[in-house]
Amino acid sequence: GIVDTDAAKARQLAAEYHTGVFTDHRELVGKVDVASVAVPTDQHFSVARDLLEAGISVVVEKPMTATLEEAKELFRVARQRGSVLHVGHVERFNGAVQELRKIVEHPILIESRRLGPFVPRVQNDSVVMDLMIHDIDIVLGLVEGEPRRISAVGRAVQSAMPDVANVQIMFDTGTIANITASRATEQKIRTLAITQPEAYITLDYTDEDIQIHRRAAQEYTLNHESIRYRVASFVEHLHVHKDNPLKLELLNLIRAAREVLAGGSVELAESDDLRSLAVALEIERMIREGRGEMAWPEDLPWSARSA
Repeated sequence: GIVDTDAAKARQLAAEYHTGVFTDHRELVGKVDVASVAVPTDQHFSVARDLLEAGISVVVEKPMTATLEEAKELFRVARQRGSVLHVGHVERFNGAVQELRKIVEHPILIESRRLGPFVPRVQNDSVVMDLMIHDIDIVLGLVEGEPRRISAVGRAVQSAMPDVANVQIMFDTGTIANITASRATEQKIRTLAITQPEAYITLDYTDEDIQIHRRAAQEYTLNHESIRYRVASFVEHLHVHKDNPLKLELLNLIRAAREVLAGGSVELAESDDLRSLAVALEIERMIREGRGEMAWPEDLPWSARSA
């Protein structure tokens, strides 16, 4: 079924996909097992909670909720009702990102850019929640450590919210991540670069292309005046299975919901989802308040001890 407060739009979509029309999400109770929530962020919590409490499994568009407390409450309700709760971090299902997780080891420096033109329909969320949260989630998933120090700057350009932001995250492993997001750039750029021991890895999200640059050998030449050397390197192009990440994300939710309905259990990505949201919220707060830099104590806000 299609739920939309715009009845005309709901009827149009329902006719296209041969399904029912509703104007209130609560009308879905008893009619569906799975729902995708893509309403304005400030409504995510109330809509998702109603559905989860009714035993409906839900995927919520990112950012999950407006506060960390609301996010924790949704996971509590999902566990209590035996529902599946997924967050729409669609890049997790990007074939290139999945391959990247297999080859990244002990990253030294991660550089991420997600730039593009302004889209008028997205004005209620900052660029941090609109775009950067994808890269925050990816970076946190690649580094085997916790973020400890963050510096952040940003500014509004096209809207009343920050449209450009740059963030540096220092992890307790020593990894440094530099993340830039913009919705004030005329060219669409989606790239990630990773420096790690003995390799430099680049990823283009648009082409789903991964290149691994490795040093092959060093040749030394000795003459009477100096020692000359030449460094040779080679580039590997990693094969990536390409598919529609959004389709894969929804199929993953459906499989999980069927497992639960059949009496099985599914492990929710609660820790990862809460951590990504907490970091994004903190970055947004830092930019809003002009604080520039902060450090987290040992008791992290998304950890079990802080729940």
